[in-house]
Amino acid sequence: MGNRGMEDLIPLVNRLQDALSTAGQSCCLHLPQIAVVGGQSAGKSSVLENFVGRDFLPRGSGIVTRRPLILQLLTADTEYGEFLHCKGKKFTDFDEICKEIEAETQRITGSNKGISPVPINLRIYSPNVLNLTLVDLPGITKVPVGDQPADIEYQIRDMIMQFICKENCLILAVTPANTDLANSDALKLAKDVDPQGQRTIGVITKLDLMDKGTDARNILENRLLPLRRGYIGVVNRSQKDIVGKKDVKAALLAEKNFFLSHPAYKHMAETMGTPYLQKTLNQQLTNHIRESLPAFRSHLQSQILSLNKEAEELKQYSPDDPARRTKTLLQLAQRLAVDFEKLIEGSGDRVDTVNLSGGAKINRIFHERFPYELVKIESDEKKLRQEINYAIRNIHGVRTGLFTPDMAFEAIVKKQLSSLKGPCIKCVDMVSQELITTLYQCINKLSSFPKLQEETERIVTTEIREQESKCKEQVLMLIEIQLAYINTKHEDFIGFTTAQQTNNQANKKTHAGMAANHVIRKGWLTISNLGIMKGGAKEYWFILSAESLSWFKDDEEKEKKYMLPLDNLKFRDVEKSFMSNKCVFALFNTELRNVYKDYKSLELACGSQEELDSWKASLLQAGVYPEKVTVDEQGNGAPENFSDPQLERQVETIRNLVDSYMSIIYKTIKDLMPKTIMHLMINSVKEFISSELLAQLYALGECSALMDESTAQQKHREEVLRKHAALKEALAVIGKFSTSTCTTPLPPPVDSSWIRPSSPTLPKKTSGGVRGHAPSVPRVPSNASSQSTDSLQQITRQHHRAPPSVPRRHPPAIPNVK
Repeated sequence: MGNRGMEDLIPLVNRLQDALSTAGQSCCLHLPQIAVVGGQSAGKSSVLENFVGRDFLPRGSGIVTRRPLILQLLTADTEYGEFLHCKGKKFTDFDEICKEIEAETQRITGSNKGISPVPINLRIYSPNVLNLTLVDLPGITKVPVGDQPADIEYQIRDMIMQFICKENCLILAVTPANTDLANSDALKLAKDVDPQGQRTIGVITKLDLMDKGTDARNILENRLLPLRRGYIGVVNRSQKDIVGKKDVKAALLAEKNFFLSHPAYKHMAETMGTPYLQKTLNQQLTNHIRESLPAFRSHLQSQILSLNKEAEELKQYSPDDPARRTKTLLQLAQRLAVDFEKLIEGSGDRVDTVNLSGGAKINRIFHERFPYELVKIESDEKKLRQEINYAIRNIHGVRTGLFTPDMAFEAIVKKQLSSLKGPCIKCVDMVSQELITTLYQCINKLSSFPKLQEETERIVTTEIREQESKCKEQVLMLIEIQLAYINTKHEDFIGFTTAQQTNNQANKKTHAGMAANHVIRKGWLTISNLGIMKGGAKEYWFILSAESLSWFKDDEEKEKKYMLPLDNLKFRDVEKSFMSNKCVFALFNTELRNVYKDYKSLELACGSQEELDSWKASLLQAGVYPEKVTVDEQGNGAPENFSDPQLERQVETIRNLVDSYMSIIYKTIKDLMPKTIMHLMINSVKEFISSELLAQLYALGECSALMDESTAQQKHREEVLRKHAALKEALAVIGKFSTSTCTTPLPPPVDSSWIRPSSPTLPKKTSGGVRGHAPSVPRVPSNASSQSTDSLQQITRQHHRAPPSVPRRHPPAIPNVK
């Protein structure tokens, strides 16, 4: 029957089930079991009762077993039963066990003969049993009876498949001897999930009810309709014996005498009957468990490892200890300061590879968003020239001026300087909002203590707003300083003489400071306005340089599709389409020429608003400005054409001077703004969190209330600690047993092609309409049989593979029963 060390493995699995049941569904392991499968009235219940030697299963017509019954048999000195949902209560009367099974079944399924996949766990201790773990499943039925649902066949098939499709489940296929074995539903389902027969054991019942002159000798000898693991014949009590309360022990003795006296079976009597079936199942299940234990241990260790850190942190907090509360408050405040600084400085332990956050976003504001806002101010060339024209003419008044008035230059420069206030204030606002967003990321870790989280958020947000106000005052002062004195003696200022000789376009190129072949940006963009006949929207690899925009088939940059010169190009925003969430902008020619082939504009799409803004900033660097519609508030309309060549030269001179001076201002502001914001806002907030926050929290005088846990956190802490303890207990249980034992060799493969695939009949109608055929289970290629001829561990060594894909409904969650 196998050595004692191997038999001890089955109680080990039962203890594992108990330990893991306290750890919740997330710790569920597919523990090795034997599933009993068969049609209605095939004798499944009688086989199980013979194992126990007692009457304890409900009986009747139709579907009696309506929930899976996980039956654990354990050898013990006394005889009693225990239910997992009635933990601690011992049932010594087996009639009471039967009533409890019926009551628990009706509690979930009701009395309408419906079924449920939620199992009932029953453990029976007895000196008359071998250590086995079996699952009794509802009998396979074809036709709904009474008020059973029309798709009852599919429901039962789904439930059975949930158990037998697992590769560590042995299948006990029960078939009556007085039916056609070739049409056995149990064997068909078993073959669907176990085509090589490595974990299927055939059981033939009702041998004593066969017609006179017939027997099942050829089947039991595995010569006719062979199975790899063969068949074991049993003789159960008849309905008359059950009604007459015939003792199970007497029935087992009668079974033994039947095989010994029957001429067709007496030569194999030692390998027939319920006792031999028990021993065989015990040996096979023990082998199966032994091979599965290494995987169990590895799984438990990985789960414990993932919980260790959190469990240790949760153990350190004691809600009733004031000293622990104060220490935790100090630790949380210190951790907040460290986390905030890491997000700002970019030295976080966990680097976000999906989105920009914290310091990276602020850096983008400094060097992309803010310069983009500045360039938008100077992008309207037509309006600037109009303002210079009006300024010169207004300064001259009724007189005709011979010289270029420097007052016009100063007036235009001061107006340009004043326009910087908007972008600068907007930059401060964006940085302030990003600091608050970063704060929210950090204080989310305080969600276990709602009051502490709320007060911390209030105190730090107030500080950020105060520093924001100070920073705005300083930024406006910087602009006022520039307005106070126009320094025309600056070493980088070109002066009047040079301005009169400088061509505006050349000056722009100098200001851009870029070589013609300088690459500004590379990236993927989608050309979204190409017609379907021309390939439709397609993604290309774009390269933006100082003079052109080129795109290639891919980022290898080998196959160039087109090169678009940037001369006379501008861009504008395009509204998102109803069918797409991409951000789109369009390039167009100011002289109304085609931009690309016969297209007046080129619409380019990117994945996010951030990417769109980044491309716009890059286009501005290349001298491509956004479209802007100008409306003169005074109703002057478009500027007049220059009829006076002298006035035209004066406008051009002032334009060059303004451009030169403002380039100095832009360079200065771009340099000073990040420094000012960094000093007055970011560094001040970091310093406040690290040194002042804890003092202000203490000043509230509610330290005890601050450290009150939320209800959700209390439950989470208890759950994590309970799960951690259960997993450690389960791992300790496994560690006590040695698995260095031998196994029983698996018989060689046989030809089981005689078993036809299962094809359940379609029900006529259900409440939800007509339901299609239950999908069949994918079969294993036939050549797989030649690769598995050694033993059962060839299955169990593959425990890490996913079970066969069996279509089924998900079972409801198992309710917690007090």
